[in-house]
Amino acid sequence: MAKTSSVEKNNRRRKLADQFAAKRKVLKAIIMDQSKPMEERFRAQLKLSALPRNSAKTRIRNRCEVTGRPRAYYRKLKVSRIALRDLGNNGQIPGLVKSSW
Repeated sequence: MAKTSSVEKNNRRRKLADQFAAKRKVLKAIIMDQSKPMEERFRAQLKLSALPRNSAKTRIRNRCEVTGRPRAYYRKLKVSRIALRDLGNNGQIPGLVKSSW
């Protein structure tokens, strides 16, 4: 199990990213638009840097939904390899069969 504080911190980052996503998208569009004057693009850059750091989508860490483990994460299932194995052995994931030879 991951520390509860780490999982909660990541959840706060997800909320902030969702909250500021539209604003960040507009500001980035202004910054990347070469036809706009340099002063306007610079003001947009300052506004973007004034937003909370944790509102950036790159700050979000993929974590297992079951255990909170940050590594060995399967995106499609949203679980770690260890949780996947446990759930598969218990028969809770349809179509997953433990192989043995």
